[in-house]
Parts: sequence; structure tokens; C-alpha cells
Amino acid sequence: MDWGMQNRLASIINPKTNRCVMLAVDHGYFQGPTTGLERPGETVAPLLEYADALMLTRGVLRNTIDTGTRAPIILRVSGGTSVLKEDLSDEELSVSMEDAIRLNVSAVAISVFVGSEHEKQTLTNLSRLCDEGQKYGIPVLAVTAVGKAMARDARYLGLACRIAAELGAHIVKTYYCEGFEKVVNGCPAPVVIAGGKKIEERDALTLAHNALSDGAIGVDMGRNIFQSQWPVAMIRSVRAIVQDGRTDAEAWDLAQSLMG
Repeated sequence: MDWGMQNRLASIINPKTNRCVMLAVDHGYFQGPTTGLERPGETVAPLLEYADALMLTRGVLRNTIDTGTRAPIILRVSGGTSVLKEDLSDEELSVSMEDAIRLNVSAVAISVFVGSEHEKQTLTNLSRLCDEGQKYGIPVLAVTAVGKAMARDARYLGLACRIAAELGAHIVKTYYCEGFEKVVNGCPAPVVIAGGKKIEERDALTLAHNALSDGAIGVDMGRNIFQSQWPVAMIRSVRAIVQDGRTDAEAWDLAQSLMG
């Protein structure tokens, strides 16, 4: 791995802790104006100082994010479907690596749908993107997307994560599940968890703590931060778990003090 690749990864994953807090705000690429992201620039602005990286699309980046931001950018580069389609797996590469370079990103992100009708297509997309990433020294984050009919158990997620890592992904994003340590142990690449749908704030902190305890290096959380009534309190509390080693109970105490 060359210096540029290592430097970009080190900008996302803190070398001192080997952990990271990613803020995901890329939902609009298939959901449209997601609740809490109607004006994404305004939503993101007070959260950036607590995020190790920001995951979003090029349109939102160009049009709403201050060019002076110091947060590393993870750019969503796959798409092609919307919530109007029954099958969300029919994705293609939607952004060129040249445009990602123009945007000075630290990594690119792509979804794979293992077990779906378009499994081969999405895995081939990942392989091509990893080739381009190696050419230009840009890491690839693979998102093990889960369709409506797909399981979220350790067997399935372990399979999806391992395949993504085998094809060259530098970081893998997946869901937390029972037996999650088996998923992590079977994946040669670092694993971060998705926050998933909005849940109660206390439960979201427990989710983050359990994932870290079972081997994840961090979280890529979106709705459980920006859809909270207290988004700054939530990202600061999640950060306390990930980067400061706090328990979920300690983080909840912090969250409550900040919510006040």
C-alpha cells in the first residue's frame, strides 16, 4: 500500500486509536429529501467538528458543504435506483474516479448486494472501483447493503463482508447482529457498523458500544444522529464511546447533560 493510500486511510481512521466516527448523510441518493436532510448543509454544519469523516454524494458536497471544512470526505459513487423501485440492487458506478479526485476525497463508497438479483453486477462494480482506487491511491469503502428480503444474521453478513474484503475493499460497512464477532473475525478488512433506522437515543449508544466491544473499529451513523432531537449531543456521545472508550452508560450520562 503506497503512501497516498495510507495517508488517506489515516485521515479517516485515527492512527492513535485505530477507530473512527463517520457521519453518513448520503441517504438522498435513493430516498430523496430524507427527514432531517431537507437542507443537508445546515444539518451537517454543527456536527462536522465531531466527525472523523463525512459520507455523502457529490451533489450535496458541491452545493452545500463549506469548502473550508477539514473533515475527510467519503464520496458515495454508486447509484441508479430510487425507493420507487422494488429492487434497489440494480446499481451502477455513478461517479468517475476523476471527479472524486477533483473533489479531493479521502475515500469512495459503493454498495454491494450479495444474494440479490444483481449480485454479480454490484460485486463487479466493486472490483472495478478497487482497481481505480489502487491506480490513484484512494481507499474504497464497501457497504453490504441489505434488501427487504435479505437476512441480517451473522452468516449472511459474514459472507457479504468477506467477499467485499476479498475483492479489495479497504473498509467494510455492515449491520450489527447477534454473533457479530464472527462477522469481524472473518473479514480481513476493518469493519464499521451502520446505524440503521432511527431508534431511541439510549439504544443507539448501546448499539455503538456493543459493536465496538465485538470488534468493529467504528460507526458510520446517520439517522440516529441527524434525526435525533439532539444531534450534537448524540454525535458527541457516540464519539465518547468510539474514540474515548466510554461505556454506553457513561455516554448516556454525557448525552443527557448535553441535551439539557
